[in-house]
Amino acid sequence: MPVILSIVGKSGSGKTTLIEKLLPELKSRGYRIGTIKHAAHEVDMDRKGKDSWRHRKAGADTVLVVSPKTVALVKNATDQNQEDVDKYFDDVDLVLTEGFKSGNKPKIEVFRPAAHRELLCREDEQLVAIVTDTAIETAVPVFGLDDVGGLADFIEARYILGRLPSGSDPMVLPARKRT
Repeated sequence: MPVILSIVGKSGSGKTTLIEKLLPELKSRGYRIGTIKHAAHEVDMDRKGKDSWRHRKAGADTVLVVSPKTVALVKNATDQNQEDVDKYFDDVDLVLTEGFKSGNKPKIEVFRPAAHRELLCREDEQLVAIVTDTAIETAVPVFGLDDVGGLADFIEARYILGRLPSGSDPMVLPARKRT
């Protein structure tokens, strides 16, 4: 199973923007990355009237839509949490989640004083780094909003390469299929 790393922060802090910057950087290093967006409301990716929507409305618990280049899964679930969804990502090196601020996975908080006054996770033992546009005193590493390379280095060293089998050289990347 891949490591799940949560990008957290208050609304408007820049979580989505950070993920949009981080994904191409990690992909350029040869990693397969999955993402999970936490939504507080029900998500319905099916458009009303489409066949997959009709299948769900008729009672299907799981609907898989397959096209030549895409697979989309819609699954009925109750109270899904971060631990329940990792089974869908066994073919990736790392999963980045947006949200799950109450989860028990390692967290990188995006903090911008223009968006909010205090850190969301200051006392959270799962907080592993902060991405911010201000000077801040903390026990975890701090990265600037535009230091995507430095943040990717941190993630790679601690959460991807740090998971190599024992006896592996942590400075040598495992062979990977570039996508």
